[in-house]
Amino acid sequence: MTATTQENSIQWSRIAFMMLGVSLFTLVFFSPAWTAAVDPSGQQFELSREGKGAIAIFLLAGIWWVFEVVPIGVTSLLIGVLQVMFLVRPAKNAFKDFMEPSVMFIFASIVIGIVFTKTGLTKRLAYKMLIIVGEKTSMIYLGVFLVTSALAHIMAHTAVAATIYPLLVTIYAMYGEGDKKTRFGKGLFMGMAYVAGAGSIVTLLGAARGAVALGFYNDVVGREVGFFELSYYMFPIGWLMTFILWGFFMIACKPEKKTIPGLREKARAMYAKIGPMTRNEILSAVIVAAAIITMSLRSFIPALASVDKTAIILASTVLFFVFKILDINDLERIPWNIILLFAGAMSIGFCLWETGAAQWMAIQWLGMFQESSAFVFIMSIAFFVLMMTNFIMNVAAIAISLPVALVIAPYLNVAGEVILFSSLVAAGMPFLLLVGAAPNAIAYESKQFTSGEFFAYGVPASIILMIVIAFAVGVLWPLMGMPIVVTP
Repeated sequence: MTATTQENSIQWSRIAFMMLGVSLFTLVFFSPAWTAAVDPSGQQFELSREGKGAIAIFLLAGIWWVFEVVPIGVTSLLIGVLQVMFLVRPAKNAFKDFMEPSVMFIFASIVIGIVFTKTGLTKRLAYKMLIIVGEKTSMIYLGVFLVTSALAHIMAHTAVAATIYPLLVTIYAMYGEGDKKTRFGKGLFMGMAYVAGAGSIVTLLGAARGAVALGFYNDVVGREVGFFELSYYMFPIGWLMTFILWGFFMIACKPEKKTIPGLREKARAMYAKIGPMTRNEILSAVIVAAAIITMSLRSFIPALASVDKTAIILASTVLFFVFKILDINDLERIPWNIILLFAGAMSIGFCLWETGAAQWMAIQWLGMFQESSAFVFIMSIAFFVLMMTNFIMNVAAIAISLPVALVIAPYLNVAGEVILFSSLVAAGMPFLLLVGAAPNAIAYESKQFTSGEFFAYGVPASIILMIVIAFAVGVLWPLMGMPIVVTP
Protein backbone atom coordinates (compact mmCIF):
# COMPACT_ATOMS: atom_id res chain seq x y z
CA MET A 1 0.00 0.00 0.00
CA THR A 2 1.45 3.39 -1.00
CA ALA A 3 1.70 6.27 1.47
CA THR A 4 -1.04 8.18 -0.40
CA THR A 5 -3.39 5.17 -0.35
CA GLN A 6 -2.74 4.68 3.37
CA GLU A 7 -3.45 8.36 4.07
CA ASN A 8 -6.71 8.16 2.12
CA SER A 9 -7.70 5.02 4.06
CA ILE A 10 -7.03 6.79 7.36
CA GLN A 11 -8.96 9.84 6.18
CA TRP A 12 -12.00 7.73 5.22
CA SER A 13 -11.96 5.86 8.54
CA ARG A 14 -11.73 9.20 10.36
CA ILE A 15 -14.78 10.49 8.47
CA ALA A 16 -16.65 7.23 9.12
CA PHE A 17 -16.10 7.39 12.89
CA MET A 18 -16.86 11.11 12.94
CA MET A 19 -20.20 10.44 11.22
CA LEU A 20 -20.88 7.49 13.55
CA GLY A 21 -20.64 9.84 16.53
CA VAL A 22 -22.86 12.43 14.85
CA SER A 23 -25.39 9.74 13.84
CA LEU A 24 -25.62 8.39 17.41
CA PHE A 25 -26.11 11.91 18.73
CA THR A 26 -28.86 12.63 16.18
CA LEU A 27 -30.59 9.28 16.73
CA VAL A 28 -30.73 9.67 20.51
CA PHE A 29 -31.45 13.39 20.73
CA PHE A 30 -34.30 13.42 18.23
CA SER A 31 -35.83 10.08 19.24
CA PRO A 32 -39.26 9.98 20.95
CA ALA A 33 -39.38 10.15 24.76
CA TRP A 34 -37.83 7.12 26.47
CA THR A 35 -39.61 5.06 29.13
CA ALA A 36 -39.16 5.98 32.78
CA ALA A 37 -36.78 4.03 35.02
CA VAL A 38 -38.42 2.35 38.03
CA ASP A 39 -36.56 1.56 41.25
CA PRO A 40 -37.43 -1.43 43.52
CA SER A 41 -39.79 0.72 45.62
CA GLY A 42 -41.83 1.53 42.53
CA GLN A 43 -40.72 5.15 42.22
CA GLN A 44 -40.49 6.34 38.61
CA PHE A 45 -37.66 8.46 37.17
CA GLU A 46 -38.58 10.19 33.92
CA LEU A 47 -35.84 11.00 31.41
CA SER A 48 -36.19 14.64 30.40
CA ARG A 49 -35.38 16.09 26.99
CA GLU A 50 -32.22 17.56 28.55
CA GLY A 51 -31.30 14.17 30.03
CA LYS A 52 -31.68 12.52 26.62
CA GLY A 53 -29.50 15.28 25.18
CA ALA A 54 -26.83 14.58 27.81
CA ILE A 55 -26.76 10.89 26.82
CA ALA A 56 -26.54 11.87 23.13
CA ILE A 57 -23.52 14.12 23.81
CA PHE A 58 -22.02 11.40 26.01
CA LEU A 59 -22.17 8.87 23.13
CA LEU A 60 -20.74 11.25 20.53
CA ALA A 61 -17.86 12.26 22.80
CA GLY A 62 -17.04 8.61 23.56
CA ILE A 63 -16.76 7.70 19.86
CA TRP A 64 -14.68 10.78 19.02
CA TRP A 65 -12.38 10.28 22.00
CA VAL A 66 -11.68 6.61 21.26
CA PHE A 67 -10.97 7.11 17.55
CA GLU A 68 -9.38 10.59 17.80
CA VAL A 69 -11.29 12.01 14.84
CA VAL A 70 -10.11 15.42 16.09
CA PRO A 71 -7.65 16.22 18.91
CA ILE A 72 -9.07 14.93 22.19
CA GLY A 73 -9.12 18.43 23.69
CA VAL A 74 -11.22 19.68 20.77
CA THR A 75 -13.80 16.94 21.40
CA SER A 76 -14.02 18.28 24.95
CA LEU A 77 -14.75 21.77 23.62
CA LEU A 78 -17.53 20.27 21.50
CA ILE A 79 -19.11 18.83 24.67
CA GLY A 80 -19.62 22.36 25.98
CA VAL A 81 -20.74 23.70 22.60
CA LEU A 82 -23.40 20.99 22.11
CA GLN A 83 -24.82 21.51 25.60
CA VAL A 84 -25.39 25.18 24.82
CA MET A 85 -26.45 24.91 21.16
CA PHE A 86 -29.05 22.21 21.88
CA LEU A 87 -30.27 23.83 25.12
CA VAL A 88 -29.19 20.92 27.33
CA ARG A 89 -27.60 23.27 29.88
CA PRO A 90 -26.95 27.02 29.99
CA ALA A 91 -23.50 28.21 28.86
CA LYS A 92 -22.71 29.40 32.38
CA ASN A 93 -23.01 25.82 33.68
CA ALA A 94 -21.59 23.97 30.68
CA PHE A 95 -18.36 25.99 30.50
CA LYS A 96 -17.96 26.72 34.21
CA ASP A 97 -17.11 23.03 34.66
CA PHE A 98 -14.05 23.53 32.45
CA MET A 99 -12.41 25.30 35.40
CA GLU A 100 -13.53 22.90 38.11
CA PRO A 101 -11.02 22.41 41.00
CA SER A 102 -10.23 18.88 39.71
CA VAL A 103 -9.14 20.35 36.36
CA MET A 104 -6.91 22.88 38.10
CA PHE A 105 -5.47 20.07 40.23
CA ILE A 106 -4.43 18.28 37.04
CA PHE A 107 -2.90 21.53 35.75
CA ALA A 108 -0.83 21.95 38.92
CA SER A 109 0.25 18.29 38.85
CA ILE A 110 1.53 18.66 35.30
CA VAL A 111 3.46 21.78 36.35
CA ILE A 112 5.24 19.67 38.99
CA GLY A 113 6.34 17.29 36.23
CA ILE A 114 7.70 20.23 34.22
CA VAL A 115 9.62 21.45 37.28
CA PHE A 116 11.17 18.03 37.89
CA THR A 117 12.32 17.92 34.28
CA LYS A 118 13.69 21.47 34.14
CA THR A 119 15.61 21.33 37.40
CA GLY A 120 17.19 17.94 36.66
CA LEU A 121 15.46 16.09 39.50
CA THR A 122 13.94 13.74 36.95
CA LYS A 123 17.31 12.60 35.59
CA ARG A 124 18.70 12.24 39.09
CA LEU A 125 15.79 9.98 40.13
CA ALA A 126 15.82 8.04 36.84
CA TYR A 127 19.53 7.27 36.99
CA LYS A 128 19.25 6.23 40.64
CA MET A 129 16.38 3.86 39.82
CA LEU A 130 18.29 2.31 36.91
CA ILE A 131 21.35 1.75 39.11
CA ILE A 132 19.10 -0.18 41.53
CA VAL A 133 16.95 -2.22 39.08
CA GLY A 134 19.74 -2.99 36.61
CA GLU A 135 19.70 -3.81 32.92
CA LYS A 136 16.80 -6.26 32.56
CA THR A 137 13.78 -4.60 30.94
CA SER A 138 11.46 -6.81 33.01
CA MET A 139 13.02 -5.38 36.18
CA ILE A 140 12.73 -1.84 34.82
CA TYR A 141 9.00 -2.46 34.32
CA LEU A 142 8.72 -3.84 37.85
CA GLY A 143 10.74 -1.04 39.43
CA VAL A 144 8.64 1.65 37.76
CA PHE A 145 5.39 -0.08 38.71
CA LEU A 146 6.38 -0.59 42.35
CA VAL A 147 7.45 3.03 42.81
CA THR A 148 4.32 4.34 41.08
CA SER A 149 1.97 2.16 43.13
CA ALA A 150 3.69 3.00 46.42
CA LEU A 151 3.66 6.76 45.76
CA ALA A 152 -0.07 6.61 44.97
CA HIS A 153 -0.66 5.53 48.58
CA ILE A 154 0.54 8.87 49.93
CA MET A 155 -0.23 11.39 47.17
CA ALA A 156 -2.88 11.92 44.52
CA HIS A 157 -2.40 9.53 41.60
CA THR A 158 -2.54 12.50 39.19
CA ALA A 159 0.44 14.08 40.92
CA VAL A 160 2.22 10.70 40.98
CA ALA A 161 1.77 10.27 37.22
CA ALA A 162 2.94 13.83 36.53
CA THR A 163 6.02 13.22 38.68
CA ILE A 164 6.87 9.79 37.27
CA TYR A 165 6.19 10.68 33.61
CA PRO A 166 9.36 12.74 32.97
CA LEU A 167 11.36 10.06 34.79
CA LEU A 168 10.03 7.51 32.28
CA VAL A 169 10.95 9.79 29.39
CA THR A 170 14.54 9.77 30.65
CA ILE A 171 14.53 5.99 31.10
CA TYR A 172 13.06 5.41 27.64
CA ALA A 173 15.72 7.64 26.06
CA MET A 174 18.29 5.12 27.28
CA TYR A 175 16.43 2.25 25.58
CA GLY A 176 18.18 3.28 22.38
CA GLU A 177 15.23 3.61 19.99
CA GLY A 178 14.91 7.40 19.95
CA ASP A 179 11.29 8.60 19.69
CA LYS A 180 10.22 5.48 17.80
CA LYS A 181 7.16 3.60 19.08
CA THR A 182 8.06 0.28 20.68
CA ARG A 183 6.35 -2.37 22.76
CA PHE A 184 8.60 -1.40 25.67
CA GLY A 185 7.49 2.23 25.34
CA LYS A 186 3.82 1.24 25.29
CA GLY A 187 4.20 -0.99 28.34
CA LEU A 188 6.26 1.55 30.26
CA PHE A 189 3.87 4.49 29.88
CA MET A 190 0.53 2.67 29.80
CA GLY A 191 1.65 0.47 32.67
CA MET A 192 2.50 3.53 34.76
CA ALA A 193 -1.02 4.90 34.18
CA TYR A 194 -2.71 1.60 35.06
CA VAL A 195 -0.62 1.01 38.17
CA ALA A 196 -1.15 4.57 39.43
CA GLY A 197 -4.84 3.66 39.61
CA ALA A 198 -4.13 0.36 41.36
CA GLY A 199 -2.00 2.06 44.01
CA SER A 200 -4.50 4.89 44.53
CA ILE A 201 -7.28 2.62 45.84
CA VAL A 202 -5.27 1.57 48.90
CA THR A 203 -5.67 4.77 50.96
CA LEU A 204 -7.82 7.89 51.04
CA LEU A 205 -4.80 9.93 49.95
CA GLY A 206 -4.60 8.47 46.43
CA ALA A 207 -7.72 10.13 45.02
CA ALA A 208 -10.81 12.10 46.03
CA ARG A 209 -13.14 9.23 45.06
CA GLY A 210 -12.51 7.42 48.37
CA ALA A 211 -13.66 10.29 50.59
CA VAL A 212 -16.71 10.90 48.36
CA ALA A 213 -17.71 7.21 48.48
CA LEU A 214 -17.33 7.01 52.27
CA GLY A 215 -19.47 10.15 52.58
CA PHE A 216 -22.28 8.62 50.51
CA TYR A 217 -22.01 5.36 52.44
CA ASN A 218 -22.30 7.16 55.76
CA ASP A 219 -25.33 9.16 54.53
CA VAL A 220 -27.21 6.13 53.13
CA VAL A 221 -26.21 3.34 55.54
CA GLY A 222 -25.44 5.41 58.63
CA ARG A 223 -22.06 3.79 59.38
CA GLU A 224 -18.68 5.49 59.15
CA VAL A 225 -15.80 3.61 57.50
CA GLY A 226 -12.42 4.72 58.82
CA PHE A 227 -9.10 5.39 57.07
CA PHE A 228 -7.46 2.19 58.25
CA GLU A 229 -10.52 -0.01 57.67
CA LEU A 230 -10.52 1.07 54.02
CA SER A 231 -6.79 0.35 53.70
CA TYR A 232 -7.20 -3.06 55.36
CA TYR A 233 -9.55 -4.29 52.63
CA MET A 234 -7.98 -2.41 49.71
CA PHE A 235 -4.28 -3.10 50.32
CA PRO A 236 -4.27 -6.71 49.05
CA ILE A 237 -6.35 -5.79 45.98
CA GLY A 238 -4.18 -2.79 45.06
CA TRP A 239 -0.96 -4.77 45.28
CA LEU A 240 -2.40 -7.88 43.65
CA MET A 241 -3.39 -5.74 40.66
CA THR A 242 0.06 -4.10 40.62
CA PHE A 243 1.81 -7.45 40.19
CA ILE A 244 -0.83 -8.80 37.80
CA LEU A 245 -0.43 -5.71 35.62
CA TRP A 246 3.32 -6.25 35.58
CA GLY A 247 2.71 -9.77 34.26
CA PHE A 248 0.11 -8.47 31.81
CA PHE A 249 2.47 -5.93 30.24
CA MET A 250 5.33 -8.43 30.17
CA ILE A 251 3.07 -10.52 27.90
CA ALA A 252 1.06 -7.89 26.01
CA CYS A 253 3.96 -5.45 25.58
CA LYS A 254 6.94 -7.76 25.85
CA PRO A 255 10.04 -5.57 25.42
CA GLU A 256 11.98 -6.03 22.18
CA LYS A 257 15.17 -6.28 24.26
CA LYS A 258 15.58 -8.51 27.32
CA THR A 259 18.40 -6.36 28.57
CA ILE A 260 19.99 -3.02 27.79
CA PRO A 261 23.72 -3.87 27.93
CA GLY A 262 25.83 -1.43 29.89
CA LEU A 263 22.77 0.44 31.21
CA ARG A 264 23.71 0.25 34.87
CA GLU A 265 27.23 1.54 34.29
CA LYS A 266 25.97 4.27 31.98
CA ALA A 267 23.39 5.32 34.57
CA ARG A 268 26.08 5.33 37.26
CA ALA A 269 28.34 7.53 35.12
CA MET A 270 25.49 9.91 34.24
CA TYR A 271 24.48 10.16 37.90
CA ALA A 272 28.05 11.07 38.89
CA LYS A 273 28.23 13.60 36.05
CA ILE A 274 25.22 15.68 37.22
CA GLY A 275 27.01 16.37 40.50
CA PRO A 276 25.50 17.58 43.77
CA MET A 277 21.93 18.89 43.98
CA THR A 278 21.49 22.48 42.84
CA ARG A 279 19.61 25.25 44.64
CA ASN A 280 16.61 24.85 42.31
CA GLU A 281 16.49 21.08 42.78
CA ILE A 282 16.49 21.41 46.58
CA LEU A 283 13.93 24.22 46.54
CA SER A 284 11.64 22.32 44.15
CA ALA A 285 11.85 19.16 46.24
CA VAL A 286 11.01 21.12 49.41
CA ILE A 287 8.02 22.87 47.79
CA VAL A 288 6.60 19.62 46.37
CA ALA A 289 7.20 17.71 49.63
CA ALA A 290 5.48 20.48 51.62
CA ALA A 291 2.47 20.38 49.28
CA ILE A 292 2.22 16.57 49.50
CA ILE A 293 2.56 16.52 53.31
CA THR A 294 -0.04 19.28 53.70
CA MET A 295 -2.51 17.47 51.42
CA SER A 296 -1.92 14.21 53.29
CA LEU A 297 -2.50 15.83 56.70
CA ARG A 298 -5.97 16.95 55.60
CA SER A 299 -7.23 13.45 56.46
CA PHE A 300 -5.95 13.68 60.03
CA ILE A 301 -6.06 17.38 61.04
CA PRO A 302 -9.60 18.83 61.15
CA ALA A 303 -8.34 22.41 60.69
CA LEU A 304 -6.86 21.48 57.30
CA ALA A 305 -9.86 19.42 56.14
CA SER A 306 -11.72 22.53 54.96
CA VAL A 307 -8.79 23.64 52.77
CA ASP A 308 -9.27 22.19 49.29
CA LYS A 309 -6.31 20.18 48.04
CA THR A 310 -6.42 22.07 44.73
CA ALA A 311 -5.54 25.32 46.49
CA ILE A 312 -2.63 23.61 48.23
CA ILE A 313 -1.12 22.15 45.07
CA LEU A 314 -1.73 25.41 43.13
CA ALA A 315 0.23 27.22 45.85
CA SER A 316 3.23 25.14 44.77
CA THR A 317 2.72 26.35 41.17
CA VAL A 318 2.79 29.97 42.33
CA LEU A 319 5.93 29.38 44.41
CA PHE A 320 7.76 27.89 41.41
CA PHE A 321 7.34 31.23 39.65
CA VAL A 322 7.98 33.35 42.76
CA PHE A 323 11.38 31.68 43.20
CA LYS A 324 12.05 31.85 39.43
CA ILE A 325 12.33 28.09 39.06
CA LEU A 326 9.87 28.49 36.17
CA ASP A 327 9.28 31.38 33.78
CA ILE A 328 6.72 32.42 31.15
CA ASN A 329 8.23 30.07 28.56
CA ASP A 330 7.55 27.11 30.84
CA LEU A 331 3.92 28.19 31.26
CA GLU A 332 3.52 28.03 27.51
CA ARG A 333 4.73 24.40 27.51
CA ILE A 334 1.62 23.19 29.37
CA PRO A 335 -0.13 20.44 27.30
CA TRP A 336 -3.50 22.15 26.97
CA ASN A 337 -4.84 19.24 24.94
CA ILE A 338 -4.72 17.15 28.12
CA ILE A 339 -6.14 19.91 30.34
CA LEU A 340 -9.06 20.39 27.94
CA LEU A 341 -9.64 16.63 27.85
CA PHE A 342 -10.39 16.59 31.55
CA ALA A 343 -12.28 19.86 31.44
CA GLY A 344 -14.67 18.24 28.97
CA ALA A 345 -14.90 15.11 31.12
CA MET A 346 -15.99 17.20 34.09
CA SER A 347 -18.53 19.04 31.96
CA ILE A 348 -20.20 15.88 30.59
CA GLY A 349 -20.13 14.29 34.06
CA PHE A 350 -21.97 17.21 35.63
CA CYS A 351 -24.29 17.35 32.61
CA LEU A 352 -25.34 13.72 33.11
CA TRP A 353 -25.82 14.30 36.83
CA GLU A 354 -27.72 17.60 36.73
CA THR A 355 -30.10 16.51 33.96
CA GLY A 356 -30.97 13.27 35.77
CA ALA A 357 -29.58 11.14 32.93
CA ALA A 358 -27.00 9.49 35.19
CA GLN A 359 -29.55 8.42 37.80
CA TRP A 360 -31.88 7.16 35.04
CA MET A 361 -29.06 5.05 33.53
CA ALA A 362 -28.01 3.66 36.92
CA ILE A 363 -31.56 2.61 37.85
CA GLN A 364 -32.20 1.10 34.41
CA TRP A 365 -29.00 -0.93 34.61
CA LEU A 366 -29.16 -2.05 38.23
CA GLY A 367 -32.90 -2.66 37.98
CA MET A 368 -32.18 -5.51 35.57
CA PHE A 369 -30.35 -7.35 38.36
CA GLN A 370 -32.75 -6.79 41.26
CA GLU A 371 -33.98 -10.41 41.02
CA SER A 372 -30.49 -11.90 40.66
CA SER A 373 -28.19 -13.47 43.25
CA ALA A 374 -26.17 -11.29 45.60
CA PHE A 375 -22.92 -12.09 43.78
CA VAL A 376 -24.33 -11.21 40.33
CA PHE A 377 -25.80 -7.97 41.68
CA ILE A 378 -22.48 -6.93 43.23
CA MET A 379 -20.62 -7.67 40.01
CA SER A 380 -23.22 -5.75 37.98
CA ILE A 381 -22.57 -2.69 40.15
CA ALA A 382 -18.81 -3.04 39.71
CA PHE A 383 -19.24 -3.36 35.95
CA PHE A 384 -21.50 -0.29 35.76
CA VAL A 385 -19.03 1.79 37.76
CA LEU A 386 -16.18 0.53 35.57
CA MET A 387 -17.98 1.62 32.40
CA MET A 388 -19.02 4.99 33.79
CA THR A 389 -15.60 5.81 35.23
CA ASN A 390 -14.05 5.37 31.78
CA PHE A 391 -16.20 8.16 30.37
CA ILE A 392 -16.44 10.59 33.27
CA MET A 393 -14.33 11.41 36.30
CA ASN A 394 -14.34 8.57 38.83
CA VAL A 395 -15.72 10.84 41.56
CA ALA A 396 -18.74 11.47 39.34
CA ALA A 397 -19.07 7.74 38.57
CA ILE A 398 -19.19 6.98 42.31
CA ALA A 399 -21.68 9.81 42.92
CA ILE A 400 -23.94 8.46 40.15
CA SER A 401 -23.99 4.77 41.01
CA LEU A 402 -23.26 4.22 44.70
CA PRO A 403 -26.38 5.89 46.21
CA VAL A 404 -28.65 3.96 43.82
CA ALA A 405 -26.86 0.65 44.50
CA LEU A 406 -27.02 1.13 48.28
CA VAL A 407 -30.78 1.73 48.08
CA ILE A 408 -31.37 -1.43 45.98
CA ALA A 409 -28.98 -3.65 48.03
CA PRO A 410 -31.29 -4.31 51.04
CA TYR A 411 -33.91 -5.82 48.71
CA LEU A 412 -31.35 -8.55 47.87
CA ASN A 413 -29.93 -8.85 51.41
CA VAL A 414 -26.58 -7.55 50.14
CA ALA A 415 -24.27 -5.88 52.67
CA GLY A 416 -23.41 -2.26 52.00
CA GLU A 417 -19.70 -2.72 52.68
CA VAL A 418 -19.09 -5.04 49.74
CA ILE A 419 -20.87 -2.63 47.38
CA LEU A 420 -18.75 0.26 48.68
CA PHE A 421 -15.41 -1.50 48.28
CA SER A 422 -16.09 -3.24 44.96
CA SER A 423 -17.25 0.11 43.53
CA LEU A 424 -14.09 1.82 44.72
CA VAL A 425 -11.88 -0.86 43.14
CA ALA A 426 -13.66 -0.52 39.79
CA ALA A 427 -13.67 3.29 39.91
CA GLY A 428 -9.93 3.39 40.57
CA MET A 429 -8.86 1.55 37.44
CA PRO A 430 -10.36 2.89 34.20
CA PHE A 431 -8.26 1.10 31.59
CA LEU A 432 -10.32 1.82 28.45
CA LEU A 433 -10.36 5.56 27.75
CA LEU A 434 -7.85 8.36 28.26
CA VAL A 435 -10.55 10.49 29.86
CA GLY A 436 -11.09 7.88 32.59
CA ALA A 437 -8.19 9.14 34.73
CA ALA A 438 -5.54 11.84 34.55
CA PRO A 439 -2.62 9.35 34.56
CA ASN A 440 -4.01 7.85 31.33
CA ALA A 441 -3.90 11.22 29.59
CA ILE A 442 -0.49 12.09 31.02
CA ALA A 443 0.91 8.81 29.67
CA TYR A 444 -0.62 9.63 26.27
CA GLU A 445 1.75 12.61 26.02
CA SER A 446 4.55 10.10 25.37
CA LYS A 447 3.08 9.48 21.87
CA GLN A 448 3.94 5.80 22.31
CA PHE A 449 0.32 4.77 21.72
CA THR A 450 -2.93 6.06 20.24
CA SER A 451 -6.23 6.31 22.11
CA GLY A 452 -7.43 3.35 20.04
CA GLU A 453 -4.45 1.24 21.14
CA PHE A 454 -5.05 2.28 24.74
CA PHE A 455 -8.64 1.04 24.41
CA ALA A 456 -7.51 -2.25 22.80
CA TYR A 457 -5.07 -3.03 25.64
CA GLY A 458 -7.67 -1.86 28.16
CA VAL A 459 -10.24 -4.49 27.20
CA PRO A 460 -8.27 -7.53 28.49
CA ALA A 461 -6.96 -5.47 31.42
CA SER A 462 -10.55 -4.59 32.41
CA ILE A 463 -11.58 -8.24 32.15
CA ILE A 464 -8.70 -9.13 34.49
CA LEU A 465 -9.86 -6.40 36.89
CA MET A 466 -13.39 -7.84 36.95
CA ILE A 467 -11.96 -11.31 37.69
CA VAL A 468 -9.95 -9.87 40.60
CA ILE A 469 -13.07 -8.12 41.96
CA ALA A 470 -14.97 -11.43 41.67
CA PHE A 471 -12.15 -13.17 43.60
CA ALA A 472 -12.27 -10.46 46.28
CA VAL A 473 -16.06 -10.67 46.64
CA GLY A 474 -16.28 -14.46 46.52
CA VAL A 475 -13.16 -15.48 48.44
CA LEU A 476 -10.76 -12.86 49.81
CA TRP A 477 -12.96 -10.31 51.56
CA PRO A 478 -15.14 -12.91 53.33
CA LEU A 479 -11.93 -14.50 54.67
CA MET A 480 -10.87 -11.04 55.91
CA GLY A 481 -14.17 -10.61 57.76
CA MET A 482 -16.20 -8.48 55.36
CA PRO A 483 -19.93 -9.31 55.31
CA ILE A 484 -21.28 -10.05 51.82
CA VAL A 485 -24.92 -10.81 52.63
CA VAL A 486 -27.05 -9.85 55.62
CA THR A 487 -29.84 -11.87 57.17
CA PRO A 488 -33.30 -10.36 56.57
